[in-house]
Amino acid sequence: MPDAEGHPSLQEMHLRSVMNALSDPMRYEVVSVLAHAAEGAERHCSSFGLPVSKSTRSHHFRILREAGLIRQVDRGNSRMAQLRADDLETRFPGLLDLIRKNPPGAS
Repeated sequence: MPDAEGHPSLQEMHLRSVMNALSDPMRYEVVSVLAHAAEGAERHCSSFGLPVSKSTRSHHFRILREAGLIRQVDRGNSRMAQLRADDLETRFPGLLDLIRKNPPGAS
């Protein structure tokens, strides 16, 4: 059962949900940016510069969170996103390496 913030446990992370979340170019870009950042890096959701409204951006981050790709943490009056790199590597070995080797927009 997901925690109070909607983060699934390791066992609740399913490949189909992860792949569905990554199928959107903007969500893939968010994960790619976080995958290339320093381990444990946190970014404000608006810092990714997604060309969408605030409500659509929130929707994208909810999909990423519910799939188990990111953890969102409240920091005062803002929400930060952090890649669940260790959980992803444990559950889906090699997935983040593939993302790092295939940047957004690559054919």
